[in-house]
Amino acid sequence: MPPHFDFVGFCGFDVFGTVVDWRSGVARAAEPFLKTHRLDIDPLAFADEWRALYQPAMQKVRSGERPWVKLEVLNRENLETVLARHDVDFGRIADAELVDLNRAWERLDPWPDSVEGLTRLKRRFAIGPLSNGHIAGMLNLARFGGLPWDVITGAEVAKSYKPIPQTYLRSADAVGLRPDQVAMVAAHNEDLAAARAAGLRTVFVRRPHEHGSGQTTDLDAAQDWDVVADSMIEAADALGCN
Repeated sequence: MPPHFDFVGFCGFDVFGTVVDWRSGVARAAEPFLKTHRLDIDPLAFADEWRALYQPAMQKVRSGERPWVKLEVLNRENLETVLARHDVDFGRIADAELVDLNRAWERLDPWPDSVEGLTRLKRRFAIGPLSNGHIAGMLNLARFGGLPWDVITGAEVAKSYKPIPQTYLRSADAVGLRPDQVAMVAAHNEDLAAARAAGLRTVFVRRPHEHGSGQTTDLDAAQDWDVVADSMIEAADALGCN
């Protein structure tokens, strides 16, 4: 285990992409909806199109263009934007259908190594999301996938979205620790760079298929992160969590 991790008391996790496979889960939820409403869209392409609006929507909050709202609200707005692009007649869709489809983000499967790796990491560290997801969504996702969190931190606690520094700093404060006593675990180099700049430790877990077989981003560590691993289990090994 890296020596400076002796002082780490909390591992905060990016969730969408790092802990769970959002693309397959959203596509799975979308497929029956698309069939019911006779929308000729590949479910995986639909998931990609929905996810593509994720960062731009959060940026409007980060920039102050709009007040803070939870990710659940942004996801619903983005869903309606995608459907409108495909000329959906909203008059023929019950609101309950849209509510249920938006909850696809709370019914995502963990990557095969996630639960075992998290369980092992929990033996040495307190663990929890340091995610842009809202608290209720993270709670439901944990119950769906058996994710053994101790606490939920991140965007709703901080009332800001990563990579804004206060998202990391207020999460560290919420668990009663200094930034250097917190490790950010993520599959995204940008997230880790922001966490490091805020004073956190960094653990990079590769997820080369987050965006499908043609993924071109985050295939390798962009900096000398404290730990670089190919799975959550390998990260647990590197941090001495047997």
